[in-house]
Amino acid sequence: MTPSDAPASHSPSFSDVTVFSGGAWHTHQDVHIAGGVVASITDTPAPADSGNGFLIPGFVNTHTHLQQSLMRGIAECTPLLEWLLAVGEESVAITPERAYLAAVSACLESLRSGTTTVVEHMWPHPSDEVHGAVIQALRDTGIRAVLGRGVADRADASRKWGFEPRLMQPLGDVLEHVDHLRAQVKDAPITLALAVPNPRSVTETGMITLREFAQARDLPVSIHLLETPTDDRMCLEHAGVGAVEYLDSNGFLWDRVLAVHCVELDDIGQGILADRGVAVSHNPLSNMRLGSGIAPIPAMLDRGLAVGLGVDGAASNDTQDMLETFRIASYVQRAVHKRADLLGFGEMLDIACGGANVALGLPAVVGGVSVGRPADLTLIRFDRDYATLPVRDPGASLLTTGSRSIVDTVMVDGQIVVEDGRSTRVDEAEFTKELLALR
Repeated sequence: MTPSDAPASHSPSFSDVTVFSGGAWHTHQDVHIAGGVVASITDTPAPADSGNGFLIPGFVNTHTHLQQSLMRGIAECTPLLEWLLAVGEESVAITPERAYLAAVSACLESLRSGTTTVVEHMWPHPSDEVHGAVIQALRDTGIRAVLGRGVADRADASRKWGFEPRLMQPLGDVLEHVDHLRAQVKDAPITLALAVPNPRSVTETGMITLREFAQARDLPVSIHLLETPTDDRMCLEHAGVGAVEYLDSNGFLWDRVLAVHCVELDDIGQGILADRGVAVSHNPLSNMRLGSGIAPIPAMLDRGLAVGLGVDGAASNDTQDMLETFRIASYVQRAVHKRADLLGFGEMLDIACGGANVALGLPAVVGGVSVGRPADLTLIRFDRDYATLPVRDPGASLLTTGSRSIVDTVMVDGQIVVEDGRSTRVDEAEFTKELLALR
């Protein structure tokens, strides 16, 4: 397969593939790409017997921490606050060189599992060089990104009612830096966002400032919310209301906010988020690893909440494998609700490819590959792994047996960034040597 910016009348970018489009599989199709978007989907003139694979939209990982790919296995078997302190020490010590290697590693792993967009939630950090290193990694790997610049304005080294002071800066300096980063990425498939650690880390005055800043620039805001009962407990102690009410009473819930985790989100909280148009990022594997619990996803969907899928950082997952998270997100809800008919392939694909896109400022993705949408696509070949064969139903096989071994080709913005399961941008063998040399 070779990418093409030629008009649809020329050679297609994907020839004789089975495409999931309009909520169904269509065999023997040619998919034409022009100007970074899907220009047309047409019948293959001379189809082969078996076709050349199965084409789906690329996954949108709605929550990760790229730097954590150098922290795999950290603080295993510890509760969230203790784990956060361990991760915080690593974050304080991060260098631009290590930030670059970590981000490249996480992006390559993401791409090779069919992810075309990552929503990076950076922790607050005072170093412009660290941010520059992450941006360079995004550029070098070719992935699309919503880059959340970390921001907090309440200091507390314990992390119970505030954030790590060593990583904080005055709010004005941080927002000035966000504008600097926006200018830096305007020629790349990278957009900026604000990344708030949690409701406990930002003051009432800070919330007003951040909302005004974000709305003036049409930026999304990502915030960890109710991953455990700690948010509610601390907000009740210090502000006299629960976490959702604390944010809402300060006007910090609107339709460009992405609430991450929401494991402890109750019925009242779900109603408030739904009324405000807030989207949710569901991170099942991270929540399982840290013993946080299971988010009430079916109830959220019934409420009309927009829900996207997140892998979270490699310090709590501990991979960036979206296909693994794709399966577990479905299975864990089936187990909890004792229903095998929950979250099948079609519904999970919509969640994983576009569930939170509107809040993030990304084009909607519903029902699979669509003409006019960005050419962020993943080609699956089940014959790359005999453990996925035979294929009775491509969607069922992808959900129940899919692994990154079956990801053949990944396209971002009309450019192929993974081919035959390997990066077209990064020498993976040399990069592996660099990771092995880390201490």
